[in-house]
Parts: sequence; structure tokens; C-alpha cells
Amino acid sequence: MTEDKSLIADLERNIASVILGKQDTVRLSLVTILAQGHLLVEDAPGVGKTSLAKALAKSFDCEFKRLQFTPDMLPSDILGSSVYLPSLGEFEFRSGPIFTNVLLADEINRTTPRTQSALLEAMSEGQVSVEGKTHRLPDPFFVLATQNPFEFEGTYPLPENQLDRFMMCIEIGYPTRDVERNVLMNHRNGEPVDKLMSVVSSSQLRQLQESARQIRVDDAINDYMLDIIHATRSHEQLQLGVSTRGAITLYRAVQSLALVEGRNYVIPDDVKRLAGPVLAHRVVVKGVLHEGRRDRAKMVISQIVAKTRVPN
Repeated sequence: MTEDKSLIADLERNIASVILGKQDTVRLSLVTILAQGHLLVEDAPGVGKTSLAKALAKSFDCEFKRLQFTPDMLPSDILGSSVYLPSLGEFEFRSGPIFTNVLLADEINRTTPRTQSALLEAMSEGQVSVEGKTHRLPDPFFVLATQNPFEFEGTYPLPENQLDRFMMCIEIGYPTRDVERNVLMNHRNGEPVDKLMSVVSSSQLRQLQESARQIRVDDAINDYMLDIIHATRSHEQLQLGVSTRGAITLYRAVQSLALVEGRNYVIPDDVKRLAGPVLAHRVVVKGVLHEGRRDRAKMVISQIVAKTRVPN
């Protein structure tokens, strides 16, 4: 546990050195990757989403690829395709950019739902199927997707089954004036993230992920989480509640948060802190269009958590 705590502290310091003034964003990102989940960041352009993905990849000494989603993109542009080799008289599979450790799916809601769905199998099973053949992805594999708010032009809302594959949906937000001044100073000699050094190897990352799975969750905490989950399925303002996959995801997330905070057990405050980021994007609010849906969903989840009895 002491070694894990030291590694996590090194990771947080490393990432926070280039993602200034966003300690909560850094921590939630680490919680997601240590829980073997995927992260969706919904925010305006230019607030540091790409830098966050690069900082994570560099800190873990992992391969990083950035994929810019566009309306004319095809699934094969993500997964890869088979190419016929006349000299051999056979087809050879050429892997796409998804074959990496950290994939930045930039502006994922600028491409069509058909292309968005190409990520489903990869995110849930760590593999892709192309032309009847299954190809395993590298381990570890982590998707950090970004999307612009729906009021921006030329976007396609992510379908519910795609949203359900993301462990968390968070925002970065604009920095304070003082922090932004420090950001300007840090960029005098280029991009600080390009000079970032790795502090954790791939094998150490897998060790941390295994440690997260060993975090103890008391039966009372399980019942507390299920009370919240089931409340979403009967809430008068919600058309669609949280799925069983969502319940499992919350379980994994609170284990990871406990590890990041140096505990080998989960407490109710872990559930309270992560209920919004983990659950709000999984529910559908009645009578609300995509614009503003997530804000209303977060409010409903907050109300449910406030009304749910906390275990002693």
C-alpha cells in the first residue's frame, strides 16, 4: 500500500505540473485509468483536453495517439482494414490508430453515430473485430474522448450505449486569472507537456490497477450504491435510469478513488463524490433536449444522493 501511495503521488505531481490549477480533474482522470475505465471530457475548445491526454500517456510511459474525429470519418479509419497484397495473393490487416495504449478521441461528437460505434467493442472488451477476425488491443488501453457542448455547430449527440462505455464524464473549465498567468509563463519556451517524463511504467500501472480491484467495499456501501442506482430507475424526472453496467462502473470507480486517497476501504464520501461524474451521463431526463441535459441530470443525481440514507 505504501508503494502504491508513493507511485500515485508521483503521478499526480507529474500531471499537475502541466495541468495547472485543476487538481480535481487530475485526480478524477487517475481514478478512471486506475479503475480501467474510459474518460469523456465535455468542454469548450482550448481548455487543456489534449494536454491532459498527453500528460497521462507520458506519465505512464505509454504509447499515445490522437485521432481527430470529422463528419466524413469511417469506422475503418479508426480500426484499420485489410489490404490485398498481389505479390502474396492474400490480404494483410493494417491496424488503425486504435491500436495504442492511450487514444485521444478528439471531438468525438463531430463524427456520425455509425463511426462513434466503432469504439464500442474496443472500450468494453479491449479488442476489435474486423472482417470476421478479432484483434486484441494493447494492454493497458484507455480512451480519453473529448466533445464540444451541444450548442456548438456541427455536432452529433453520443447515443446512450456509447455514453455508457465511459466511466466518467467531466469538465475541465477555464482557469482562474492567477493560474492562467502561470500557464502563459509555462508556455514561454514551448509546450510543457512535451518535456514531461514518465514516472510509472506499464507494468507498474497494471500493478496499481490490480491494487484498486483489491480495495474492500463493505456490504453497507454496496447497499448504499444500489439505493442510489435504483432511485434513478423510479425517479419522476428520469426517463431512463442507470443500468447494471453503470452500477458495476460506480463500484470500480469508488475502489479506485479509495486507492488514490491512500485507503484500502471505501467510505460513503467516495460514493457521494463520484455519483455525479459516473452516473449523470447515463440517465435520460424527461422532456429535455440534448442542450442542458447533462446539467439537469447532475442536479437530479445530486438530489437523489442527498435524499439517500448514508450508512453508519
